[in-house]
Amino acid sequence: MYCAYVTTLKELRKHSNADRLQVATVFGNDVIVDMSYKPGERVVYFPVDGQLDYAFADDNKLIRKKDADGNNIGGYLDPDKRNITALKLRGEKSEGLILPIEVLSKYTDIGKLKDGDQISEFNGIVLCQKYIPKRQRQQSNGGGTIKTRVNKKELAEKVSYDFFKEHIDTQQLAFNQNAFKPGDTCYITLKMHGTSARTANTIEVTKKKRNAILKKVFHMKDKKTTRFACVSGTRRTVLRDYEGGWYGSNAFRQKYHDFFKERLPKGMEVFYEIVGYTSGSQTIMGKCSNKLIKDKAFSKQYGDETIFSYGCKEGENDIYVYRMTMTNEDGFVVELPWEQVQIECEKMGVKCVPLFDKFIFTTWDDLMARVEKYYDGADPIGITHVREGVVVRIDNRPSFTAYKHKNFSFKCLEGIIKDNADAPDMEEAEDLIGDES
Repeated sequence: MYCAYVTTLKELRKHSNADRLQVATVFGNDVIVDMSYKPGERVVYFPVDGQLDYAFADDNKLIRKKDADGNNIGGYLDPDKRNITALKLRGEKSEGLILPIEVLSKYTDIGKLKDGDQISEFNGIVLCQKYIPKRQRQQSNGGGTIKTRVNKKELAEKVSYDFFKEHIDTQQLAFNQNAFKPGDTCYITLKMHGTSARTANTIEVTKKKRNAILKKVFHMKDKKTTRFACVSGTRRTVLRDYEGGWYGSNAFRQKYHDFFKERLPKGMEVFYEIVGYTSGSQTIMGKCSNKLIKDKAFSKQYGDETIFSYGCKEGENDIYVYRMTMTNEDGFVVELPWEQVQIECEKMGVKCVPLFDKFIFTTWDDLMARVEKYYDGADPIGITHVREGVVVRIDNRPSFTAYKHKNFSFKCLEGIIKDNADAPDMEEAEDLIGDES
């Protein structure tokens, strides 16, 4: 869930190449602001990847407007998108937007707000939300509109998988300092830019409708049967078949369902990332011209275009496991610790996301020093493109607890790709429209 944060400015420094600008540091991120901001001032910080309400953005003169001659007389946000992106201005990085806390006085009593408060909605007015560009689904190879197939058997039977759980959303590391306690066992793993998938050997419940006369005369209930069965899904959906979907076909997922179907013990659910290509030259995640980054050093290192191939050739894809659980017949879930996940992956002959570091948490500064070593640079698997970032896991918790940390270059690419790529971000598209099934 996207939100803004109330905070107090502590670190401000002069912009290195602009007399009328300065750089504020909030939650470890640099944000370019004008000279009116002072240390000790309370502000609202809007992280990258958010979208502002139009009226709110307009009230604060953030909407880009032009006069009759085409001269800019307003802000810098696109009036339709109103999205906050990572950018570089005259050599300085800026990751987000800072506004005085007074901008919220129209909606709430700002005197009651304290540092760390999360801001998104007041009295039914959504001031900010995650930015998800709306675009049409990819057509299937045969063209035409993608439709969901419903056959007579599906109408007569209702199949459900009550213990087939979705993966939880991973929150930003920078905003969760208080989640870590001295003595926590932590792991730093690679964050990979693909599409999430999950497969489980779980209880399948089938309810079959009985004849109406039998139900009325003999008071018979609908027939219910249960068994263990293998089921796969995307981040939000259960896949009944592998037709349709946002890429026109989900066929690239089926081989991984078939792989795990023969290997998962009863009760196990595995969560993994699929990377590379769906088929042919169609990439799972969007491509981007590196010229749009406007960073010569970046283009020199990674070439003219970013393709998140992870070493896969056209038409190929691969998977990397990042989580496993065991669920008994009563629905009791046990989170497998990371080292057990590695063992299970080795037994099944499947890859897990690369591990960078294991440590016992002592201080936030020590944690961030470790993160700084690994979160940026060329991806260790797909060395032709930048890595997305890292995930910091707390292993000694009863449920999955992990936080992501992306690097600046990836954030810039991600913002450009969302508006220009020829393929949608499947996961964000699902968040936008809900279940397909």
